[in-house]
Amino acid sequence: MGRANQSCTEIIIVRHGETYWNALGKMQGQTDTDLNDAGRQQAVAVAERLSRETDITALYSSDLMRALDTAKMIAAKHGLEVNKDQGLRERHTGELQGLLFRDMPTLNPKGYEAIKSHGLDDEVPGGGETRRDLRRRCTSSLQKIAEKHRGERVVVVTHGGVIEALYKWLSPDGKIEGIGNTSIGVVVLTQEDDWFIKSWNDVSHLRGTQVLKAKVFDDDNSSP
Repeated sequence: MGRANQSCTEIIIVRHGETYWNALGKMQGQTDTDLNDAGRQQAVAVAERLSRETDITALYSSDLMRALDTAKMIAAKHGLEVNKDQGLRERHTGELQGLLFRDMPTLNPKGYEAIKSHGLDDEVPGGGETRRDLRRRCTSSLQKIAEKHRGERVVVVTHGGVIEALYKWLSPDGKIEGIGNTSIGVVVLTQEDDWFIKSWNDVSHLRGTQVLKAKVFDDDNSSP
């Protein structure tokens, strides 16, 4: 990863490590779940990887525990504080939170259809967010962070659903097939206020470790 120049903001986006609910195939949404042993190993691996990156000046994280604990491991390598940002939280998935993915079509077919839909305005029963709600929230946070840190390199730790939403915002016609736990993506805000994707879904830091075969989900809202 190269360094951002003085007129650009480079944001390194990291997904949190694997959780117990990821491994079980449960919908997390905004439920505050813990990293499991594999997730903690992944977090150590991504923190070590990013320790070799220079000029990282700030670190932001969702305030949900699985992201925050991942971010703390990265922060320790750079001597940074973690700035918590609720705008980086996972999508709220209403009545689906806590259900096993395999049970959703039977237990909550309306919610299941809404969560699988690619439409921006499909509502999830029980106060869940639409994709448009999620996109508006997380892009607003990313824009504010980028403008605040012009000419800097910043790390953002967040969730699969958020990363998917950001990817589709930046690349509407692009295809995304799986966002690995602790995967790294790099996006840049240019001097002309244009965004572009520099790299995406890099899990090379997990190669050679026992956690490489950890489950990969499209996002926190998808089936394994």
